[in-house]
Amino acid sequence: MPLPWLDPVDTHFPDISLALDDPNGLLAVGGDLSPERLLAAYNNGIFPWFEKGQPILWWSPDPRMVLFLEDLRISKSLQKALNKSLYKVTMDTAFAQVMACCAEPRGDSPCTWITDEMRAAYIQLFEDGHAHSVEVWCEERLVGGLYGIAIGRLFFGESMFSFESNTSKIALVNLVKQLQQWNYNHIDCQVSSEHLETLGAI
Repeated sequence: MPLPWLDPVDTHFPDISLALDDPNGLLAVGGDLSPERLLAAYNNGIFPWFEKGQPILWWSPDPRMVLFLEDLRISKSLQKALNKSLYKVTMDTAFAQVMACCAEPRGDSPCTWITDEMRAAYIQLFEDGHAHSVEVWCEERLVGGLYGIAIGRLFFGESMFSFESNTSKIALVNLVKQLQQWNYNHIDCQVSSEHLETLGAI
């Protein structure tokens, strides 16, 4: 089945039931990363994910991973790290810096899907009040964090990073606490990973 090519001025998406099985959830190609299109996408369970040199690719995987807030699993080692209070945790104080850290190459791969175009688009969403970040600091150094999109009572997790042991998990624990205060129900983790599964995502 050929993928629909989106018109840059149109914010309508095809029915997510048309998403491909292989690769899982690929739905459409093209368009732009304007705030209007991004918000329309997230409202329909769709998110962009592509690498530099590729057109914008839009995804809605099925099944997709979610974390119900009450099911957050805190291991003994993570609880010890939380109890030590070695780090200061903030929210929405360094969004662009968190994105930059998330975009750094990991492992043997020099590529990142958080392109300059993506960073500019999500920083705009942050400035418009739709995106949030959690930052974990060791003194003045940013050592962990995450960011995502909040719509209605749902948080769409985008990426997280950890420069010291457990710091991305500490960011997640603090995000869950904040979302519970906001009466949110769960986090859309989008794509399955063993890391998120250990934290209670299904």
